[in-house]
Amino acid sequence: MTATYPKKEKLKSKKLIEQLFSEGQSVSAYPLRLVYLQTTFNDGTQFKTGVSVSKRNFKTAVDRNRIKRLLREAYRLNKAVYFNNITTHYAFMILYIGKDKPSFALVETKMKHLFEKLSNKVLEK
Repeated sequence: MTATYPKKEKLKSKKLIEQLFSEGQSVSAYPLRLVYLQTTFNDGTQFKTGVSVSKRNFKTAVDRNRIKRLLREAYRLNKAVYFNNITTHYAFMILYIGKDKPSFALVETKMKHLFEKLSNKVLEK
């Protein structure tokens, strides 16, 4: 698995996002929360991932977009390490639930904790 985040791996389907929040499970590593759902994709991708930041906590789009960039970069750098051995298809939504602006180092360490929790939970099944 390469350390890229191509357009095919972006979660954009409204139906799938609604299904993800209604039927999906979640793991948390404050200030991040990962909602995931096992599913199948027609385009041959193994994962589809989206990121979200609350408008309630961050009023300006500049702040929300910066946090989303940090989340996507931390995901891109760490997905190959944690998801190489998983063969099932998943849809992910990574949410930033904190109230203050994070640094990249914080986001990356919390993303690693989140992926470790997820891999432990998925491998238990």
